[in-house]
Amino acid sequence: MDGIVFFRTERHDDVIDFYRSLGADVWLEQPDCTILEAGAFRFGFCDRDRADTDGIVTFVFDDRDGVDERYEQLADRANGEPAFNETYDIYQFFASDPEGRTVEFQTFE
Repeated sequence: MDGIVFFRTERHDDVIDFYRSLGADVWLEQPDCTILEAGAFRFGFCDRDRADTDGIVTFVFDDRDGVDERYEQLADRANGEPAFNETYDIYQFFASDPEGRTVEFQTFE
């Protein structure tokens, strides 16, 4: 079984460009929705009159190097430097996409 998470967006092109800059590829274009794919993770954005900004879009990497590379790319959008989270045994940082959606970058340790 596969799945896709969809979000409403008011800034379709900016949001798609942001996630593509992170390495996501367009999996499917629909009339007002774009579905992206990053590894086995599929997520879509549909052009609407309001945006869904609740929840967290989380990208999981194999190791700290992947997280650190994304931090270097997104330091100006990050909410802080990558750090180890003892509660969940993960190394992570958070950033915001162009609409203010929380985006997490992590690796399990």
